Amino acid sequence: MSSLSWHISLQVFLMLVCIKECMLMPDPHQRDLMLKQELSQQVGGRVELTPAEQHLDTLLYQLKVKEMAISPFPPAKHFFKVRHVIQKSPVFKLLQKMPKGAALHIHSSALVSADWLVLNATYRPHCYICFMWEGSVRFLFSARTPFPRLGCSFWSRLDTLRAGLSDVTAFDNSLMRNLTLFTDDSETAYPTQDAAWKRFEEIFVALSGLVTYAPVFKDYIYQGLKELYDDNIMYLELRVGQSRAYELDGTVHDKAWSLEVYRNITEQFRENHPDFIGSRVIYSIHRSLSVSTVKQAVQEAIEMQRKYPDILAGFDLVGREDTGGSIWYFREALSLPSELKKNLPFFFHAGETDLDGTEVDRNVVDALLFNTSRIGHGFALVHHPLAKELARTRGVAVELCPISNQVLKLVSDLRNHPAGVLISDGHPIVVSSDDPTLFGTTGLSYDFYEVFVGIGGLSANLGTLKELAMNSIRYSSLSSQLKDKAMMLWQEKWNKFIAENSKS
Repeated sequence: MSSLSWHISLQVFLMLVCIKECMLMPDPHQRDLMLKQELSQQVGGRVELTPAEQHLDTLLYQLKVKEMAISPFPPAKHFFKVRHVIQKSPVFKLLQKMPKGAALHIHSSALVSADWLVLNATYRPHCYICFMWEGSVRFLFSARTPFPRLGCSFWSRLDTLRAGLSDVTAFDNSLMRNLTLFTDDSETAYPTQDAAWKRFEEIFVALSGLVTYAPVFKDYIYQGLKELYDDNIMYLELRVGQSRAYELDGTVHDKAWSLEVYRNITEQFRENHPDFIGSRVIYSIHRSLSVSTVKQAVQEAIEMQRKYPDILAGFDLVGREDTGGSIWYFREALSLPSELKKNLPFFFHAGETDLDGTEVDRNVVDALLFNTSRIGHGFALVHHPLAKELARTRGVAVELCPISNQVLKLVSDLRNHPAGVLISDGHPIVVSSDDPTLFGTTGLSYDFYEVFVGIGGLSANLGTLKELAMNSIRYSSLSSQLKDKAMMLWQEKWNKFIAENSKS
């Protein structure tokens, strides 16, 4: 703590003692000291702003005050209802220009826009579609008509199907709706968490046949990096599941092939965009599977990291926590790296729940006991003060994905998101987007908007934004050397952003 911060803290302490003992009329000077102390503790509260940054900070504050007068106030409403309002926001437009550092929590099957998937991937030769009995769809690339499967009577080749339609645009729009949760009436479509999650997981199955087709897969990764780069993001850590890439003749590639594609496509992207730092993957497995299956996946991750240490960052359990196995349930499998004396970093989803006092919300405790590098979502963390303090002491950042939390019905009004407590308390936080395909977003600007305008309120300032961006590099899995390189490059971009926008 600096001498100034200590001086303020001491004065606040003496003031509180005086209030208790003397019952005096509060001193306005002491009130100001308390408010300053609170602001200094929040995320970004100790970031010193240059005169140009202070000017932009004042502009942002004025814009945010106007934003808060909008009815309905966007963060108070479901994202699907106000996305078009946010897109017109001057604050949002500034955030789009802002260098945001890294995206550290995105799932590989939901990386790119649904528009690209439909208008690019489904227009390729040999793409078949199957309309499932319950209303969803499946895709498969095949040299010949695929065999019928459970829940699907027959497959139709999309080029032939489109040739017989009078309104192809309407058909393509319907396909896009099948690949996203986005809807005009979210309350009717997803009245409960169970309904939202059911649809959420159905879409991942539908996406699988598209994005794992090898030729699409390569272009898909490049497109994902481009969409992030276009939103001023310079680095990605991607949760990668168990699906394997396949060829037109049905040949299925192993995991090593996919990891090499991630590396090669990233290098190709970096050649075309030298100011992009790169990407790494976090090997993931669904928490609905058995302990023995997860143990096998951990073993495979250890081996993959030995072979590809530059690509593979670590391991995670994914899927709905409320219905899947807890971290403690998988403790035998997750203890394997320690038993083998192998270093396999964990990046656990933990506390993505509104339950309290269950094995599910205790995932935040167990994630820390297993020495997780970051906590995915951490919605329940504020219910565990010891875990919260331990995470802060260790520098374990929470990967905050506000739109995901709202769409999956953990919170309706984002002003009530528990991350508001973490931000006020200066907890290490990074902002990410989780599943942009499914939520109708690209990049991180929408999530930054919700954090800055809604969760952070008027107290969140340019210092908050600056620290959140720097946090994404600071708490990444990059080596110290690459972190330094990334931070220097980000600072250059930040300085340019400030210079271009502080003159308004």
